[in-house]
Amino acid sequence: MAPKQLQTSIVKKFVPGRKSSSRKGENGVVLVVGGSYIYHGAPILSSIAALRCGTDLVYTSVPKVNVSATRAISPNLIVIPLVDQKLTRGAVKKLLGVIPRNLDSATIGMGLAIQEKNSLLLLIKSLLDRDVRLSLDASALIPEILPLLPDKNVVVTPHAGEYKRLFGEEPSSSKKTRIANVEKKAREYGITILLKGATDVISNGKKTFLYTKKIPAMTVGGTGDVLSGLTAGMLAKNRNTVEAASAATFINGLAGASVQKKLGLHMTSMDLLDAIPIVMKPFDKIV
Repeated sequence: MAPKQLQTSIVKKFVPGRKSSSRKGENGVVLVVGGSYIYHGAPILSSIAALRCGTDLVYTSVPKVNVSATRAISPNLIVIPLVDQKLTRGAVKKLLGVIPRNLDSATIGMGLAIQEKNSLLLLIKSLLDRDVRLSLDASALIPEILPLLPDKNVVVTPHAGEYKRLFGEEPSSSKKTRIANVEKKAREYGITILLKGATDVISNGKKTFLYTKKIPAMTVGGTGDVLSGLTAGMLAKNRNTVEAASAATFINGLAGASVQKKLGLHMTSMDLLDAIPIVMKPFDKIV
């Protein structure tokens, strides 16, 4: 199937409606795992983005050094401390014991300091065993995760450098070759890939969508963290990973374009968070 350029009419089909009689928790329960001594902001951006796209509950798990700052930024976040400064097996086992059983999706890796690879593998495998849909980014994107992921409702969201680390190949500068390689890797590993760039390429190996941004203000740090939160939020409502990832990248881009129009080249990722509800209004459906 030839790649399709994302547009509003396509993405509207990817965003499920909300029942007028729905209760808290029925519109998505998300876990965010990220952060470190240096990168305290990344999981905050992801968590608020997940909330802003219409998720009911977001649990944010960060190292204990980040807990106070994370709680202080927003009363809307439910913060679960990791018992260690980095992701360790002990911290993962504790976390798995306290997170809710009704999680729909999780995003892992934004700014996350990982003590040992096996702790990350344990977290990913345990969540997949519970049928939690996953969005993986940043430090979670290591080749060792790939055997765990086939046909398990997983989206990976690498930029070019992370793509090379994950798959051992740098994305081509040729758009056609780049798309073909993403499709090949998605088929090979049974995952959905959202390769970030001037044109985002989203593919599960069968269907491919493209989103050309032309939003230079979005080079600011943290826009990828917002995208990770949006991806998890969309996955919480739509099990179809290529649809959820496509909706997330499109909405992230709409928010970026809206902020750039207002602020020029001077946005921060916090500005994106405020724009998400506005650009999402045309996608809202009550059924």
